[in-house]
Amino acid sequence: MTSVTGRDYAWIRSAALFGYALDVGYTLSLVRGLAPRKVLQVLGTQYVGACTGVDALIERQDELVDPVDYWDESLLVGACEVSGDGGPWTLVLHIADAGMGMRPPLLEALSAGGRAVVHSSNGGKPLHFFHWYEDGELRTTFEWPTARADSTPDALNSLMRDVGLLGSGEGYEHHGGVDDKAAVFALAERLTGVRVSEELLQRADYQLGLVSEDA
Repeated sequence: MTSVTGRDYAWIRSAALFGYALDVGYTLSLVRGLAPRKVLQVLGTQYVGACTGVDALIERQDELVDPVDYWDESLLVGACEVSGDGGPWTLVLHIADAGMGMRPPLLEALSAGGRAVVHSSNGGKPLHFFHWYEDGELRTTFEWPTARADSTPDALNSLMRDVGLLGSGEGYEHHGGVDDKAAVFALAERLTGVRVSEELLQRADYQLGLVSEDA
């Protein structure tokens, strides 16, 4: 297990990519046990090719989904293989999805026999969420670090304190002054061993799947 903390993800505040993702909404998922093409199948997408780098992913999103049609629920999914604890993982990225790219039945299916760790923002307002699934079960979820829920809401308290999301008491007070979003990235790495960097997102080879508004 890595000793990463929120400080290691300070780059998210200087990277134009992440600023854009926060503005329009994003979901970043890490899935163990399924290859990228299999993840796209589980998500029920239509395979629409591949691209290299998140800039190309955003361009393809704009080509396939009308950016000014707010009623269009179509969504482009990018999935790539990354290295993590125990071998390969799949990183799944949705941009401009209002934080809703991964719904509970999908995450239950993706994590069956493995693990899925997800964080997101709906853009604008904002609302930020974190979910940890283990073998099809939602173990811990939160919007605010002090308001955790589901089957084992306190199982991650030690890790959350380590990365800077909680104080050092009983685990219910917030540790002020910490960049929560950077600390959430660090928490995801603690659970997966996957180091997400701007370089990784910009150089990754994404398999692309389209979720149509009729799906």
